[in-house]
Amino acid sequence: MKDPLVTPAMDDRHILGIIFGMTSAQALYVAHDLKLFSVLADAPLSLAELAARLSLRPRSVQALVSICCAQKLLRLDARGRYELSEVSRKFLLQESSTYMGAILDQGLRNPELSSFASLKESLLTDAPQVYGGNDLFETNAQKEEQARAFTRCMHSKSMAAATAWPHVIDLSGHRRLLDIGGGSGAHSIGVVSCWPHLQATVYDRPLVCQVAEEFIVDNGLQDRINTVHGDMWQDPFPAADLHFYSDIFHDWPPEKCQFLAGKSYAEMDDGGRIILHEMLFNDTKTGPLSVAAYNVRMMQWTQGQQFSGGELRNLLESVCFREIEVVPTGFGDWQMVTGVKVVPSC
Repeated sequence: MKDPLVTPAMDDRHILGIIFGMTSAQALYVAHDLKLFSVLADAPLSLAELAARLSLRPRSVQALVSICCAQKLLRLDARGRYELSEVSRKFLLQESSTYMGAILDQGLRNPELSSFASLKESLLTDAPQVYGGNDLFETNAQKEEQARAFTRCMHSKSMAAATAWPHVIDLSGHRRLLDIGGGSGAHSIGVVSCWPHLQATVYDRPLVCQVAEEFIVDNGLQDRINTVHGDMWQDPFPAADLHFYSDIFHDWPPEKCQFLAGKSYAEMDDGGRIILHEMLFNDTKTGPLSVAAYNVRMMQWTQGQQFSGGELRNLLESVCFREIEVVPTGFGDWQMVTGVKVVPSC
């Protein structure tokens, strides 16, 4: 027997918001692909002007700008023209230092990321689906075009967060940061810009280091940041008293993360510090939503998962780090889990 037909105590916006969320995301990809945000970079435009610039019919351009306004990416000015919001200027214009459009470009190059069938297959097989199911990191190590695209995507995702965390942790007692799996060097750029005494080394595969060197030169920091290429699973780490991992542990199963943490502990001197910079679940893994969604996305990309702060705390304790703290960065859902090598500790 069905329940009696009565008006529910709650309305349908929550469920419809989830269902239509897919369309909302797709609309952002289309707006980016059509260069809507760059078209509006210099001055507000009317609906008719936008239709002409984007080669869209009136109904189409109205639909696109309406959803962008609802997403708070555009706003309507007093004269009925459309202009960019501050969010769009900060994250969706290529000239911004915190431009995130390369993430959207990566999605456009890999349409399987938006595929129901691909996500279902990832969940059913517990295996990544991008790059035709080939290993993400081995592919990037061998194919320059894909390595460049992926590294630029990660730079796009990382640069804004890289400006935040260095301000909420005291690094005055450290001399050199080793940015392990450092990709574009975004976090090295962020930390040396905040702490003038620090030097940094970006440690990654050769093709990735080439891209990092371009970003380092673009920021005029080649006298403070260098690159060293190697395999973090097999090669010794370059000398440093501060080991930094951002979005690295979430790429791997816990036993591999424990290996990396143990390797860092073994190769740093007494007083050395490790920092894990990740988007973290709460301790019950029931949220936040952005972290839960990121966790599902990792099913399609890697062997990894998003961790909770408690899980990473336990992991660092298991390899003898001490003085472990979980520190919110104050920027989105990013947090740090940090520990110190204290000898003897275990």
